[in-house]
Amino acid sequence: MPTEDVSARFRDLDAWGDLDILKALYEGQLAAAAAVASSLPAIAEAVAAALPRLEAGGRLIYAGAGTSGRIGVQDGAELTPTFDWPESRLAFAIAGGDGAILHAVENAEDSVDDGAGAMRRTAVGPDDVVIGIAASGRTPYTLAAIGEAKARGALTIGIANNRGSALLRTADHGILTETGEEVVAGSTRMKAGTAQKIVLNLFSTLLMIRLGRVYRGLMVHMRATNAKLRLRAAQMVDMITGCGMEAAARHLDHGGGEVKRAVLLASGADGALAEMLLVRHRGNLRLALLDLGVRPAEQARAAP
Repeated sequence: MPTEDVSARFRDLDAWGDLDILKALYEGQLAAAAAVASSLPAIAEAVAAALPRLEAGGRLIYAGAGTSGRIGVQDGAELTPTFDWPESRLAFAIAGGDGAILHAVENAEDSVDDGAGAMRRTAVGPDDVVIGIAASGRTPYTLAAIGEAKARGALTIGIANNRGSALLRTADHGILTETGEEVVAGSTRMKAGTAQKIVLNLFSTLLMIRLGRVYRGLMVHMRATNAKLRLRAAQMVDMITGCGMEAAARHLDHGGGEVKRAVLLASGADGALAEMLLVRHRGNLRLALLDLGVRPAEQARAAP
């Protein structure tokens, strides 16, 4: 496997100076980011396939072992504070169980039974989207999880760093990022891991945009859980409508702290109409405002 190959270039790496080592590691990170470019069409296709399942109430489920599993946990865990994605619609299957997030669990990645069992325990169904991540593309735990999820009717997505690997063949949608050999042979937390994180960032962010959780580059569906985020919420309402911070805070109070609802209130809707518009357009603020008769160019002039 290319991700396990030894590079002749770095054979004497440990004898180099610190700055030269860092330059080599840095170049590897740049190469990892560049490797994602060819994956963009596959990421877009995976998002398009996932969208109707999630609109129907399905869950996002991340599966993996070791570094790949932890990267999946990181991506999924950030969706709730950033986009207010419900925790009840997130699940994680990491080889070795939750303890493996912080501590390595030896041999856990080799268990086919545990991988399939994780999908059964999670009660994976047809509306769910299961993302399997493995640098090698052949980790038994992850392959078994994807195979079981697919058998249960879920949409499956595989992210791997080796062309032609079993994970890419098994999943409904395979996303390949060919990062090749590592500076430190086999240390796939480096180039391969960086590419995986970028792919997940792109996938989940595009997905949230298509689910109506972003408007004009703003996180209008975020959860305002502290003073900083409450201030940001008021700033977003003001930026979108031009109503002023005092009015924005008032509309947020009347809208239960929800940015989208507050924007509609600031744009002239009453509470019942704002609710109806958000339901009609599945939370898409742009469509709700258009329905209200407010176009983006006019929103900065909307009445307080």
